[in-house]
Order: sequence, then structure tokens, then C-alpha cells
Amino acid sequence: MIIGNRKIGAAVLAVVTATALSACVTNEEVGNPDGWEKITPAANPALAKLVPADIRQKGRLTVGSNTPYAPAQFKDSNGNIVGYEVDLIKAAGSLLGLKVDVRQMDFNLILPAITAGTVDVGSSSFTDTEEREKSYDFVDFYSAGTQWATQPGSEKTIDPDNGCGLTVAVQKGTYSDTDELPAKNEKCTGAGKPEITKLVYPSADAAATATVLGRAQAYSSDSPVIAFAAKRAEGKLAPVGEPFDTAPFGWAVQKGSPLSTALIAALQQMLADGTYRKILKPWGLEKGAVDSITFNLKPVPDRRPDNAMTDRRTQ
Repeated sequence: MIIGNRKIGAAVLAVVTATALSACVTNEEVGNPDGWEKITPAANPALAKLVPADIRQKGRLTVGSNTPYAPAQFKDSNGNIVGYEVDLIKAAGSLLGLKVDVRQMDFNLILPAITAGTVDVGSSSFTDTEEREKSYDFVDFYSAGTQWATQPGSEKTIDPDNGCGLTVAVQKGTYSDTDELPAKNEKCTGAGKPEITKLVYPSADAAATATVLGRAQAYSSDSPVIAFAAKRAEGKLAPVGEPFDTAPFGWAVQKGSPLSTALIAALQQMLADGTYRKILKPWGLEKGAVDSITFNLKPVPDRRPDNAMTDRRTQ
């Protein structure tokens, strides 16, 4: 059984300030990290031919994404959607000769929008699960785990494996909400122990803020999100232990769509020439980098046409 987390979504908790009088929390979004640079690979004609004709004719890849969910996708101070996953999908689109239109959407509406054809790809830290694969295909591009966070000083007393009786904040619709905590709750009640009280929030930053303010004893989300939120919370949020239940993030497309082949080939090219790791590096996310692209959790052969397979590996 594969367990993960967004594996939907969430945000950046950049600066969190709680005052004794008002119990106010202020979230100040940040932009791209130090060392970041815009990476726009030249269009590869051989790869571009793999794009379905209707999308190729439009010259545009429409992507559904939910913010805030830093460092994967969130809005900077100018309202632009940024993040490492945004960088990856834009680079892949560029290789395919497509402009990428990233649209902010409610997370729970992204997959239905793919079904309806109003967006081409769901790029919002979707965990590739067998249940989701019944209706959609997933091009897997990154490996992440689930992790908890809590107020500093409580890291040693909070245990994700023994959460019975705790109050845990989650983002609505994420894996933590729909799978992880329900499964753990079932074990708690089966053992005659108190249930986990789940506080469900519309965004990841709201769930993190609830934990900072002590409304929840812990916050469950994807490990990159927890790490980034803790870094930006100025000592008011601390990760608990190590990530667990590692699973891949995947870009969602319509079941059986040939678009998946084009995305696989683009990512394979980015792995081969070093673009993939170059994008992850300034975000500090090399630990979750994959060595090969998988499709619906399974290995796939190299999808790049012969004339697109020159290895321009960079350091």
C-alpha cells in the first residue's frame, strides 16, 4: 500500500508572528530562493512531435495547480505562481515547444477539470496512488514522504506512530486528511485508545498557523512542505522526526492520453542533460530527486525519439 500526502497541497509559512494580545498570525510570502535562475530549454522538435495534435496546435499547455503549497507552488509578492514543481513543468513545456499556463484552482477541482478537458495537466504535488490511477495517469517526477511538525520543544513528545488522543491539523483533501489520519484513527479505536482529533483547513498555511498558535498539537503534510514551512516560520514550527511512507509525486493527465508520453520524454531529457537537478538545487530538494521517470508507479523505457537522446549532461 502506498501512502503519501497531497498529497495535495499547500503553502509557504514565511513569517509567522503571534502576539499575546491579538493572537494574530501574519503570512508574508517569499519568492524564488537564492541561487535561482530561470531555466527555459530550447524547444526540441523531436520531442515536440510527441505532443497531441490539439495541444500542439494551440501551442499552450494548460496546468491546474493549487496554492499555497511551498516549495512546490505558491505565489510570490507580485502574485506570480512560483515553486520547484512550477519550474519543472515550465521547463518540460519549453522542451515540448509549448507555453505553459499555470492556473490557480481549488485542489479538489483539478482532477475533475482534467476529466472535463478544461486543463491538460494537474501539477499540484499529487501523490501517485493506485486508487487515483483508476481514473487518471500519472507521470512521476519526485519522491517525497509524509512528515509532522509541532511547536518547538514538543518534537520529542509527539510521535506520528502514536498519535492517539492528539489534535492534528491537515489541509482539506490532502493525503493526510483522506488516508493517513483515518487509517491511524482506525488503529487507535481498534486498540481502545482515544481518537485523533483532526482539524481540517482549506490551505496548508492555515493548518501550519493553527499549529503555531497551539490550536493543534501537530501538523501533517508532505515532507518538502513541512521543511519549507519550518524554515520560514522563524523558529515557531519544528519538524518531528524523519519523513515516512515515501511515495512519488506525479503529473496527472487524462487516462490513456498520449500527452503522458510527451511529458515522460521531456523529463527523461531533463534528467539526461542535468536540467532536472539544476532546477531542484536552489530549492534544496535534491534528496527527493529521482534517478528515472516512472509512469503509474512503474518503470518505463526511454520515450525520447532517437534524435533527441543526445546526452548533454551537465554538472
